[in-house]
Amino acid sequence: MTFPSAAVLRALVAALLFGASVPLAKGLLGEARPQVLAGLLYLGAGLGLVMVRGVLRRRPSAAEAPLARADLPWLTGALLLGGALGPVLLLAGLARAQASVASLLLNLETLFTVLIAWLAFREHVTLRLALGMLAIVAGGVALSWNTGLRAGSPAGPLLIAGACLCWAFDNNLTRRVSGGDPLQVALVKGWVAGAVNLGLGLARGDAWPKPVSVAAALGVGFVGYGLSLALYVRALRDLGTARASAYFSAGPFVGAVLGLWLWHEPVTPLLVVGAAGMAAGLWIHLMERHHHLHDHEPLAHSHRHVHDEHHRHVHGPDDPPGEPHAHIHTHDALVHSHPHYPDIHHRHQHG
Repeated sequence: MTFPSAAVLRALVAALLFGASVPLAKGLLGEARPQVLAGLLYLGAGLGLVMVRGVLRRRPSAAEAPLARADLPWLTGALLLGGALGPVLLLAGLARAQASVASLLLNLETLFTVLIAWLAFREHVTLRLALGMLAIVAGGVALSWNTGLRAGSPAGPLLIAGACLCWAFDNNLTRRVSGGDPLQVALVKGWVAGAVNLGLGLARGDAWPKPVSVAAALGVGFVGYGLSLALYVRALRDLGTARASAYFSAGPFVGAVLGLWLWHEPVTPLLVVGAAGMAAGLWIHLMERHHHLHDHEPLAHSHRHVHDEHHRHVHGPDDPPGEPHAHIHTHDALVHSHPHYPDIHHRHQHG
């Protein structure tokens, strides 16, 4: 199979950036309450992406399709679950769990994402993908048991698992708008989730952190939330929800290593077992190949594209010149066979 290196690289870089943000965010919890910190992290994403988008607008080849009115319900659901509730649950869990354990538990997001994609959105899930999920679950159970034994309470792991469930719904809802501008999607999420979390936190009396902590939170948010989310939305377009999430599960290993180094946390046998299970699941996902005869039904949509075998349409006088470009275009019915993932052009049923 021709490996989609650019798409996979986007998903992996997104994962690494977010994974590194987890232990860094834990270090800021002593300076800010969870909801205020969540707000600052997302505002950092919004502020940083405004600058990035301003630079990219000068490059015609970077043009993306803007979000449409039909995208609003999906984006609103993603904002409420992934932008407002998820970060608060994560930061509350971080306050009750080791950063290394919390980072590895974030792999549960992949399990929940795949289950929702399969059961609710009918995305094709192979046996290989299911086996990878089982390995990740086994690693998560080991990590949760490890934390429960040491802390005497499962509250931390349960809160982190709740955050993963929120982000799993967020991932599936965001996939519905992944044909649009990834920077615009991430920017909207950053501003809305940041304003909601920061406003609620300050309204209930949480203290405003010191300027140096505010700056640090904004910086971590820009890299770990803003850039990571924009890259991940682009990967959703090319890989589908389940596969993009599988690659994204590489990130927590970076967070785990950073957590051990920054906070001098002990390496326990169950931590090693949990990490091994999650690593095995990720490896199984990376080795997946998919190639068969499939049908493309007629489709009209807009997204950034080049004129490959799926884009052989005729242009009108108002369509943008050069490639890649973005405009509304129509796909005719097509039957062919080639290696593919369930991207925005391959959402067909399987026998």
